[in-house]
Amino acid sequence: MKQKLLAEVLGTFVLVFAGTGAVVIDTVMPGSIGHAGIALTFGLVVLALIYTFGDISGAHLNPAVTLGFAVAGRFPRALIIPYMVAQVCGALAASGLLRLLFPNGGTLGATLPAGPWWQSFVLEIVLTWFLMQTILSVSTGSKEKGITAGITVGSVIALEAMFAGPVCGASMNPARSLSPALVSGHLADLWIYLTAPCIGAAIAVPLNRILRSPETKPS
Repeated sequence: MKQKLLAEVLGTFVLVFAGTGAVVIDTVMPGSIGHAGIALTFGLVVLALIYTFGDISGAHLNPAVTLGFAVAGRFPRALIIPYMVAQVCGALAASGLLRLLFPNGGTLGATLPAGPWWQSFVLEIVLTWFLMQTILSVSTGSKEKGITAGITVGSVIALEAMFAGPVCGASMNPARSLSPALVSGHLADLWIYLTAPCIGAAIAVPLNRILRSPETKPS
């Protein structure tokens, strides 16, 4: 268990450090990375982390994913809180280090709505639904592990960040949004990114069961 929790701490640290770090660097050095580069950074780091930690902890790296696996009956409910605490600790450590490295880093990559709150709320639900739907399809049990799992999940994250990032931030991950918001003090819209991804992940579970249930043969 200690290995699994440590893997979640380290994995979420790297995810937030690289992903939001790309946002911070693009802020302090305008145009150095760009929106497409930020989206690809998030996708590529998740791809790498699944292959690095997938066989240890499942490489959830996301409280919404942990919740989705638990709702699906693939993950022990007693481990939900320990996994989430580990993920938040890793994310907070990453945002703290980014603040130290880039004191003029603005929001540190916090996710903020570009339009009305409901627009980002709905987008985050839909984005996380599709992400969780994909994860349930390529994972074994509660582990994102396999030849194509990293490529598939990383590609979905990059795709969703590419088109929805300018509108809602394309968080899909409460820990990824919580840590920069807390460290930078931008808490006003945080509730969107704590609730919507969890709703989206939960929606994916019954839909996945319907899609993958054996068809009833005609009599």
